[in-house]
Amino acid sequence: MKLYIALLFVLLLNIYSCKSQDFSVMTYNIRLDVASDGENAWTHRKDFLISQVLFFSPDILGVQEARPNQMNDLKTALKNYQFIGTGRDGGNEGEHSSIFYNSYKFKVESANTFWLSETPEKVSKGWDAAYPRICTYGLFTDLKTSMKFWVFNTHLDHVGEQAQLKGIETIQQKIAEVNTKNYPVILMGDFNVEPNSLLIRNLSNSMLNAEAAANLTFGPNGTFNGFKFTELVTRKIDYIFISKSQNLRINKHAVLSDSNNLKYPSDHFPVYAEFTLE
Repeated sequence: MKLYIALLFVLLLNIYSCKSQDFSVMTYNIRLDVASDGENAWTHRKDFLISQVLFFSPDILGVQEARPNQMNDLKTALKNYQFIGTGRDGGNEGEHSSIFYNSYKFKVESANTFWLSETPEKVSKGWDAAYPRICTYGLFTDLKTSMKFWVFNTHLDHVGEQAQLKGIETIQQKIAEVNTKNYPVILMGDFNVEPNSLLIRNLSNSMLNAEAAANLTFGPNGTFNGFKFTELVTRKIDYIFISKSQNLRINKHAVLSDSNNLKYPSDHFPVYAEFTLE
C-alpha cells in the first residue's frame, strides 16, 4: 500500500511538472558605447557586465541602448542564447532593444520590431521624442511544455512626455493586435518614468507590476545610478510588467546592484524576475 501511494505521488508530481515551467527574465539598459564615458566606457566594463549576465543566466534577457558592436560582444559571450530584434535606425544600425533567449529552453514562433510613432511599420520618430524609439517582441514556446507566452521589450523616450504616453499606448495596441489567443504577456524595459507617473498609473490598470506582484523582492528602490557609486540610487525607471493571467506567476523580483572596484557595469541596474508558467 505504501509503495502504491509513493508511486502515485511520483506520477502526480511528474504530471504537474510537465504542465509548469520556471524561468527567469532580466531587463538591462547596458548603456551605449560612447567614448565620452571615459573610465565608464564599454571597453572598461563589458567583461564585468557580461559575467554578471552569465552568472544570473536569465532565460529571457531584454537589453536597451545596445549598439551593434555591443550586440556582437553579447552574441559572442552568450553562447546558449539566440536573439530577436533590429536596430532603431533600421537593420542592424543604431541602438537595439533586442531580446536574447535561452535557445535550449524556448523557441520563437514569431518576432518583429516596430517604431513608437505614428508610422510604426517604418523607421521613424514619434510625437515629441528626442530620438527614434522601438519595441521588439516575440512569441515564445516552451520546449518542455509547449506553453506559449509573449515578450515585449522597449526603451521609451527620455524627453518627450507625449512620446512616452503614446509610445506605451502603441505597445498596448500591438499586444491587443497580436495576442488573439490571450497568452501571458511580459512587457519590460527602460520606461524613463518613475512609479508615480501617469504612465505607470495607467499601465497598472491593465497589467501587473512584477515587483508589486512578487512573493519576494530584493535590492535597492532605484534602478538608474548614473555611474555615481557614492550616491544613493532612488530613481526607478526600469520595469517588468506582466499581464493579469492566471497562467503566469511571479515568484521573485530583484534590482541587482552588483559592482566591481567601486564601479557599476552600467548606469542602470538590471531588473531580474523569476516566474512560473502554468
